[in-house]
Amino acid sequence: MHKYRVMETWRKTTFLSQQGKIESRGWTLDVIKCIEQLKSSELSLNQLYKFEFELARKHPQNKFVKDKIRQQLQLLRDKGFLDLLRPGHYKLRD
Repeated sequence: MHKYRVMETWRKTTFLSQQGKIESRGWTLDVIKCIEQLKSSELSLNQLYKFEFELARKHPQNKFVKDKIRQQLQLLRDKGFLDLLRPGHYKLRD
């Protein structure tokens, strides 16, 4: 069962290879890492905003970090990585 879960998680992230700019993939991966640090299947936008300063250090050229976090959550939702429960609240898709 563990092998299946790993393969399914990998399948959900294959869209990253289709993203044009490496920078875009970096943002997406960085937000996924933040989500993983929460260690919960449900998360909120406010929880991810707590990573704002960490993400700003990784991406100093971006002056709109909260906007970028929201954008990446929308992307992850659209690609089937997350489900939107209600505005600002998400669940990792099984």
